[in-house]
Amino acid sequence: MAQDFNWRAAAKRHPVVSMLVIASIIGAAIASMGGPLLSSLLFGGISENQYWRLLTPIFLHFGLVHLAFNLLWLAILGSRIEQLFGSMHLLLLVIATGVFSNMIQVGWSGSPLFGGMSGVIYALLGYIWIKGRFVADPSLQLPPGILGFMLIWLLIGMSGVLELVLGVGVANGAHVGGFVIGLLLGLVFGLLAAAKRR
Repeated sequence: MAQDFNWRAAAKRHPVVSMLVIASIIGAAIASMGGPLLSSLLFGGISENQYWRLLTPIFLHFGLVHLAFNLLWLAILGSRIEQLFGSMHLLLLVIATGVFSNMIQVGWSGSPLFGGMSGVIYALLGYIWIKGRFVADPSLQLPPGILGFMLIWLLIGMSGVLELVLGVGVANGAHVGGFVIGLLLGLVFGLLAAAKRR
């Protein structure tokens, strides 16, 4: 009963993170089934006015490890932003960085066959890292180990080792694009916060 209460309390404190978690679990289920529903959520569809497909790939996860890894980082990073800057701030950040990282991934690979929240995760990482240089709040001060691990993981993914050893595709374009846009947004909002203090 106490554990159930904790989940409910966390969901109330972080409604956008909770919504993204649920959407990702549903997306993983859809990805595992395949078929027309999955096709309707893959990147593309602009010519058919299916603009949701610019964003929906972030919810598609291929396998439990993929899903668990992304949701863990979403909870760690997303909850910090939602707690400090509000639910709408996080939601707009996820939408903007999700669309951007998806577009970079398609340009990088030339294929719409990808999915996952990783591009957004790297965007949130970059955002927190840079904005934390301007906003003196403990929640924005990432331990060096976290940043180092994620950057090493980014390089490992780009090396092709994971595809060779595990036989899994890695959305390197989304990772790099997400990290870059996160850094830029962190810088913009960090400078705005510094200007307000002055």
